[in-house]
Amino acid sequence: MVSRPLGRTGLLVSPIALGTTKLGRNTDVKYPEPFALPSDEQAHDLLQRCLRLGVNLIDTAPAYGECEQRLGPFVAANRGRLVICTKCGERYEHGRSSYDFSAPALTASVDESLRRLRTDHIDILILHSNGEDIEILTRTDALQALVRFKKAGKIRAAGISAKTAAGIIEASRTLDVVMAPFSRTDSSLAEALKEAHARGLGVLAIKGLSSGHLEAGPAIEFVLRQPFIDALILGTINPVHLADAVAVAEQFEPERS
Repeated sequence: MVSRPLGRTGLLVSPIALGTTKLGRNTDVKYPEPFALPSDEQAHDLLQRCLRLGVNLIDTAPAYGECEQRLGPFVAANRGRLVICTKCGERYEHGRSSYDFSAPALTASVDESLRRLRTDHIDILILHSNGEDIEILTRTDALQALVRFKKAGKIRAAGISAKTAAGIIEASRTLDVVMAPFSRTDSSLAEALKEAHARGLGVLAIKGLSSGHLEAGPAIEFVLRQPFIDALILGTINPVHLADAVAVAEQFEPERS
């Protein structure tokens, strides 16, 4: 795959990224079929397949159960070949999520992610929104905390997993990256994402397959043909599915804005 610039971040990312929810958590997820967490050997094989396929962007989060911990050895062994995206603000414990965007909570979260991922910096740190995008960006400590993390060298780029058009537009004023749902069946945030991309933000699409409910090939092509989408994050633990997604991405190189 030909890597793409991620907005103005200076990072080059593969158009297909690996979402790793299924490496660490299989409860309270929205996939059509239940699944077992992969063994360590299966997880290793999947991650090695990423490298062979040219997938360099790995997306994770503290809210994904044991995912960061499981990724740690792989990240440590291949750090220079990877773009690591993780999140802060959400915790998932005892079967429920809780959110805290205070400076102490975000600092503790980032420091724990660095430890679990066995790295000295995070390439992309995303605020794990609970849907209250504007509240998070304007009435919490989040933005000030992100600035401090950058100055300290803990992160390279900052963003939000926005769920609203207003949140995306607000993020365009202050952040480097926006992550948002976008698919053939849900393109409601398209105009806001176009504006964010035009302002220089990197745009990461999630739920491009509607959590596994859409046919993969056409769904992936639809998302990646949009000039305002830099990468599509796909959550899979199946190396064949990952290879198939990469094959779709390699069939075309869309015009970039």
